[in-house]
Amino acid sequence: MASSLNLLVLDGDGIGPEIVAATLQVLRAAQTTFGFDLDYTRADIGWAAHRKSGTTCPDDIFERARQADGVILGPVSHNDYPPREQGGLNPSGELRRRLDLYANIRPARSRPGFPPRCGAPVDLVIVRENTEGFYADRSMHLGPGEYMPTPDLALATRKVTRRGSTRIAEAAFALAAQRRRKVTAVHKANVLRVSDGLFLECVRAVAARHPDIAYEERLIDAMAALLVRDAGPFDVVVTTNMFGDILSDEASEIAGSLGLAASLNAGADHAVAQAQHGSAPDIAGKNIANPSSLIGSVAMLLAWLGERRGDERLANAARGIEAALDRVLAQADGRARDLGGHLDTDAFGARVAAEVKRT
Repeated sequence: MASSLNLLVLDGDGIGPEIVAATLQVLRAAQTTFGFDLDYTRADIGWAAHRKSGTTCPDDIFERARQADGVILGPVSHNDYPPREQGGLNPSGELRRRLDLYANIRPARSRPGFPPRCGAPVDLVIVRENTEGFYADRSMHLGPGEYMPTPDLALATRKVTRRGSTRIAEAAFALAAQRRRKVTAVHKANVLRVSDGLFLECVRAVAARHPDIAYEERLIDAMAALLVRDAGPFDVVVTTNMFGDILSDEASEIAGSLGLAASLNAGADHAVAQAQHGSAPDIAGKNIANPSSLIGSVAMLLAWLGERRGDERLANAARGIEAALDRVLAQADGRARDLGGHLDTDAFGARVAAEVKRT
């Protein structure tokens, strides 16, 4: 019997609808090629939802996301939204918090025909804690984590918990067991002695339970420099929210381009595929955006579902999409415009879809 997949598709803002459409081309090709049933429903978020209902993230979105097997989330322009009290919620942050998507998995991998920017090939994964840290919408139970007691004083609260640190460490070691069996913890405990000290204490405890996996630690400033020098020695990198956000963009750009950077937000029960980049409103509607990041993110979602279900169809579909992306990007005429090619958004999606069917 065919596998059954029910997804919630959220187009988002800016280039979101365009790259989502291209990604769905690829997903439908994978459905046909690898033999799983695909059903998806769409819902408005972002500015489209705000115009209709006065909020960028309607309440029913979260229940629909819980009922779906997975979510495809287009980029959002949350920096331009009105204040929360006027309906300006960040859909990405709200989904991560309300669905408890504690792990943001961001691979950075060199692709054939597209040389890395710093010499040596890159093949690492950054496992970023996704629900705590300095992020103002994730560090407080009520109200934002940034506040101003006086007009001349701004404060920010950082949240680091034992539970959050332990489970993100467990996710990193589980991933390393499937790769090259090495974990690097990135921190700033020499300055943030209490919060990063707790994070490191938890990671070390998890490392002690996995003696077969190599473990090391790096300061965040040193790690940023080491990635530029040579990213080759790193396999799985685990770190807190803000450090992981910054390092993953750096690693992806070193590997080739942020436009190629896939990303999966995952928890115990739910997962959201989301491009690593933003909504690029300056090129919205021009059909020139690169959909590679979201296509790769959907491949990660299929792999996550395939592993949870023990379903080889979905696992093979994930590998097939990744292989198709590699083949298209390796061709001189197979790149989107941001990578020096000539393919429009929909044409790139069609090219990758065609490669998936030839798998």
